[in-house]
Amino acid sequence: MCGIAGIFNTQGTNVTVDVLKNMMGRIRYRGPDESGMYIDEYAGIGNLRLSIIDLSTGQQPISNNDNSLWIVYNGEVFNYIELRQTLLKKGVNFKTDSDTEVILKCYEVYGEDCLKYLNGQFAFAIWNSEKKELFMARDRLGIRPLFYTQNKNTFVFASEMKSILEHPSVEPKLDTQALMQVFTFWTTLSPKTCFTGISELPPGHYLKVNHNGISINKYWSLDFSNDYDYQKGDINKASEAFEELFEDSVRLRLRADVPVAAYLSGGIDSSATTYFIKKVAKDLLQTFSIGFVEKDFDETIYQQEVSEYLKTQHTGFKCTNQEIAESFSDVVWHTEIPVLRTAPTPMYLLSKKVRENNIKVVITGEGADEMLGGYNIFKEMYIRRFWSRQPDSILRPLLLKKLYPYIPSLQSQNGKMLKFFFGYKLGDVDLPYYSHILRWNNSSKIAGYLNKDILSVNSGYDPILDFAGSLDLLHINKWHDLAKAQWLESTIFMSGYLLSSQGDRMAMANSVEGRYPFLDHRVVEFTTRLHPDLKLNGLNEKYLLKHTMQGRIPDSVLKRSKQAYRAPISASFLGKGAPEYISELLGKDKIVEYGLFDNNKVDVLLKKLKNLQQTELDNMALAAILSTQLLYHKFIKGYSPAQNELNDCRILSNSDVLK
Repeated sequence: MCGIAGIFNTQGTNVTVDVLKNMMGRIRYRGPDESGMYIDEYAGIGNLRLSIIDLSTGQQPISNNDNSLWIVYNGEVFNYIELRQTLLKKGVNFKTDSDTEVILKCYEVYGEDCLKYLNGQFAFAIWNSEKKELFMARDRLGIRPLFYTQNKNTFVFASEMKSILEHPSVEPKLDTQALMQVFTFWTTLSPKTCFTGISELPPGHYLKVNHNGISINKYWSLDFSNDYDYQKGDINKASEAFEELFEDSVRLRLRADVPVAAYLSGGIDSSATTYFIKKVAKDLLQTFSIGFVEKDFDETIYQQEVSEYLKTQHTGFKCTNQEIAESFSDVVWHTEIPVLRTAPTPMYLLSKKVRENNIKVVITGEGADEMLGGYNIFKEMYIRRFWSRQPDSILRPLLLKKLYPYIPSLQSQNGKMLKFFFGYKLGDVDLPYYSHILRWNNSSKIAGYLNKDILSVNSGYDPILDFAGSLDLLHINKWHDLAKAQWLESTIFMSGYLLSSQGDRMAMANSVEGRYPFLDHRVVEFTTRLHPDLKLNGLNEKYLLKHTMQGRIPDSVLKRSKQAYRAPISASFLGKGAPEYISELLGKDKIVEYGLFDNNKVDVLLKKLKNLQQTELDNMALAAILSTQLLYHKFIKGYSPAQNELNDCRILSNSDVLK
């Protein structure tokens, strides 16, 4: 895994080694092993390498035979060995054994169609020095990040936005409309980011930029339009097909020239990936997990049980509320976006522990909930639709209590209170986003803490209506209700939050690469063709996966109730031993100085939380406000250039620009 950055000036000016070095130096942790750049009079592209495949000859940038094409690349293409063999038969020559060169030669042979051959997680840029054109692409599901901006004749890109901010033409400014999106969807709507003028290349898209400007095209999308290949009840046939695909996905993701370990959370997903790793590779497997000192959040007992059952070499540790609070500041630096939960922080601490054990690659279970119907929001949607047929029923809303046993405040509520909380737009079942309207409506209340000036400027803006206006209703309305919910969860939450703030950013902060077998595009496309009952059978989530894993993981894990991964919020930030930066950033002086939130409203929230009169939304509001203050503090108010010289950087050039 790596970090990439680059500059393209259509007029052949303002491309300098020093600026590119600063951009690369800012994200050195993404690739601490070595660095390299190619530069000419029009463009400079750079790579920071975390060496995993072809340790001896895989240095970047890599060029084609006549040096007209140059590539920098972040990620892994897991089927590169097979692609290499195909290209060799076409007469293509290679000078390295790296997957990087396979991508470059694929592009040289197939052009932009090369993307349909790649099985992996990637973001790359290819500079055509003859055409003076830059080609960039991002993997199908957005596992690896890629951002860009354009200012007049200068186009700047990088794996992280903080790298782009190192360019002298870019001035950091928070986009308040983007904040309102975050406070609704937990992320921005791609391609928008929280920084004005900086865009994200959406998942499954490629971009070309030349003297004519920028063009962006989609090459893949998550689609549930296919007829169901497996009819209701055909569980054995579906399970056999799924196992064959998933095992191959795991096999491909074990390819590395360094040791590969696994995360073990104690749930079905990570237990399944661990089982198949052990099945494919007989070597001793190292597994890692994190637990919590607070028992309401801790799953250590299940992690240990799975490790003993599958005979892994396990390293587990627990984090305290104080550790979460102390690390939260660093977490926001890496997320580059406000977060509504503290959940990324333990993942940051876990990857740190992994790196301390000299591990660079971990396989994880992300994607199973989205693709196989595992989330409570899917079951909640089913219950609300069932309830909507008899909206005055007292008994039907009580089913919702079963979904959230880990939220004590919910268990004490009667039918009337449940209706007040869960009954929002209960009868609007024809909304294509019916499954998520309750979550989005509740989260959007956080925007009410913004100050009156920001609310006034954005008074006519509704993030939900903005999103609704972008939907292809003729296409989506043909899908099953579960398919609509899965699409929403995958394209917004999974890509924008889970794979970013909890995934790539937390792992790469400590130079660790995460790999996700459930997100192999073949596995994903297979799940879109499954009958909904094979994913969510009544209220039995991940029905197919559970069937497949019977007798292969402990029954206690297989049959346990779904427990969402969460971490303490108010207990961490407002409890004993909380670091001083929290009270400072939430205090009146900084709230007023930064001009983002209404001080009186924040003060009321803090008093409520300190008196232990809290709801889930109050905790989310606290995390959102503090992380936004941190974002402003780190990137606007207190930002200073990196000035990292990267003295070990390997510099290549086809011109006299360095003379």
